Amino acid sequence: MVAKFDSSPEAEKETARIEAFSDGVIAIAITLLVLDVKVPTAQELGGASLMRALLRQWPIYFAFVTSFLTILIMWVNHHRMFRVIKYSDHWFLIINGLLLMSITLVPFPTALLAEYIGHAYAPTAAAVYSGSFILIAILFNVMWRYASRGGRLLGAQHDRELAATITKQYRFGPLLYVAAFALAFFSVAASVGLCMALAVFFALPGTTKRARVTAQH
Repeated sequence: MVAKFDSSPEAEKETARIEAFSDGVIAIAITLLVLDVKVPTAQELGGASLMRALLRQWPIYFAFVTSFLTILIMWVNHHRMFRVIKYSDHWFLIINGLLLMSITLVPFPTALLAEYIGHAYAPTAAAVYSGSFILIAILFNVMWRYASRGGRLLGAQHDRELAATITKQYRFGPLLYVAAFALAFFSVAASVGLCMALAVFFALPGTTKRARVTAQH
């Protein structure tokens, strides 16, 4: 039998601390994305208009918006898991830490994609970008499977329908991101488009509605 923390207020406080720490790390990761959005200097204009210089930076804006929304959705899904996860143990903390590490890496592939999109090295940049999401999707799965297996870290009265929804949803994430990775070498647009479609999938109201209902009780 797997030991888990008791259901005392201290146990609830422990998961609250995990969420608070995770929120802080994710907030930093999402903030770092804006560092790649730079103001064109007068020297860089080279006689061109400021508007034209701003428009030339469209890859940076595109990468910023898509990655910001993707990390936001990751935070929503991370928060949703804790609607049913009420306990913690040593290995759960380690897995959560690895997941947070992978999320903090997102600004790097985002900057890489923004720099090389439209260039000869765009497929490699897109592969690194989608590859980072493979790692994140795998760690989300590992974290959830570890917590939910046999109800290991779930609350005694947890929402079973929500738990089943999370299990079904996470099952396909890694494989679809692998598809996006493979597509990068044939079509950068298709690869990035699939990553965006997956972000929309994980943000669908049907995947978060139950969590909101649970939160109200």
